[in-house]
Amino acid sequence: MTQGWPQVTQDDREDPPAASDGPRITTEIKPREDADTAAETVFRLDDVHVYYGSFLALRGVNLDIPERQITAFIGPSGCGKSTLIRCLNRMNDLIPGARVEGKIHYHGQDLYGDDVDPVEVRRRIGMVFQKPNPFPKSIYENIAFGPKVIGMKPASMDELVEESLRRAALWDEVKDKLKQNALALSGGQQQRLCIARAIAVSPDVILMDEPASALDPVSTGRIEELMEQLKRDYTIVIVTHNMQQAARISDRTAFFNAEPASGSVTTHGPAGRVRPHRRDLHPAGRPADRGLRHRPVRLARLAFAAAALLRFACFPRRREGT
Repeated sequence: MTQGWPQVTQDDREDPPAASDGPRITTEIKPREDADTAAETVFRLDDVHVYYGSFLALRGVNLDIPERQITAFIGPSGCGKSTLIRCLNRMNDLIPGARVEGKIHYHGQDLYGDDVDPVEVRRRIGMVFQKPNPFPKSIYENIAFGPKVIGMKPASMDELVEESLRRAALWDEVKDKLKQNALALSGGQQQRLCIARAIAVSPDVILMDEPASALDPVSTGRIEELMEQLKRDYTIVIVTHNMQQAARISDRTAFFNAEPASGSVTTHGPAGRVRPHRRDLHPAGRPADRGLRHRPVRLARLAFAAAALLRFACFPRRREGT
């Protein structure tokens, strides 16, 4: 990150509440066996705590994120994965009462230093959200909007739009309808458009907060293939609940687990081999959200069985020969 950014004044932060007021969230990270362990460190987090007012959302996060690799954050709902990823490009600055303690270094520079412009941070560190959020503009204007706002002056805006769409594996599908409203695209196409929009401003890092959670399996596969291609040029950090997805696409994996402030348990290992203990997934000793995830299926089966019983009770089969 270059020096000489516009001065940023931050309000004096209050002293944090006692650690016992919230859960303890810890992470550890280990590389895939075939990953390049000599890769430069893009982010270095040292004893990071995140608060929303007096609520302790994250405690004691220590990890390094290497350059041009895919790092996956996995863990149960509510453990702070999305909170942490939003700290990496200072999106949490926009939330009243949110504050970060500890150090987050980006290429060796304090990301929350007084001399750092958060707008420039968000240009260098792009974000793709869980739900596709294209602007209600044409496909072309969705890509061109960011470069225009930040004052980029490419040799040709048309070439920049085409290159961004090609990198997002979307050009062949939309090249004949660039003036069409982006909201007319399918969900998977909209998500890839959002990735192309992030690429258009030439970021260094792309953050993805569950980018495929709302997509069908085919669109999810395309997003995963796209990430494998993009990591050649970008550092990617992804939040996911899907351990199989993390094993498929990530070079490094960090497992988050929520424990009382008096202690913590963190499972870690090479990507594709992370096997957290059941107690780490849910305080009651079962995988988080398992009951909620399977409840619709169970209810459907019960309804089908009840309907079948009602049918045979009210309309018994006629005997043969009658």
